[in-house]
Amino acid sequence: ICHGIPDTTVLKDGDIVNIDITVYHNGYHGDCSETLLVGNVDEEGKKLVRVTYECLMKAMEICKPGVPYSEIGNTIQKHADANELRVVTDFIGHGIGKAFHTTPNVLHFANNQNNGIMKEGHVFTIEPMINEGTIRNVIWPDQWTAATKDGKRSAQFEHTLLLTKNGVEPLTGRLPDSNPLTFLEE
Repeated sequence: ICHGIPDTTVLKDGDIVNIDITVYHNGYHGDCSETLLVGNVDEEGKKLVRVTYECLMKAMEICKPGVPYSEIGNTIQKHADANELRVVTDFIGHGIGKAFHTTPNVLHFANNQNNGIMKEGHVFTIEPMINEGTIRNVIWPDQWTAATKDGKRSAQFEHTLLLTKNGVEPLTGRLPDSNPLTFLEE
């Protein structure tokens, strides 16, 4: 699901892999993540990755001053449910800046919690984790890696975002010469 620590596992054709990168620059943190296809991924895997990416994009689209943070989770949940996938509830997005994890808590699942109202200048992450099967997780012996309890696949995308008067400006992202997101080419 998230927080995997690189080891000697050899990726094989058909795998999906999430790469989560954090940066600390001039006293500020940044956090981003992307799920990549390894070789020839089956249609269900491509769908999982595509829908997870769409969940992030749809959530970013609704962000603007005056919107409750709970709308992020409601938006993600609606899209995941419509595609018969599950939204992880144990890990959340967060405020970010001089501290790595701070308020607001950004829930990625349908909720009516009062986590605040978006205001211009807020900096936070949206990082939906979407599963093929159960939302339940198991933490590996390294006390860090979270995997699905049923062993099914999970995907994640994340950006650090600055709320502007017109919406959000991603502070993390792909470069113009990055490889294309092949799961969008279907």
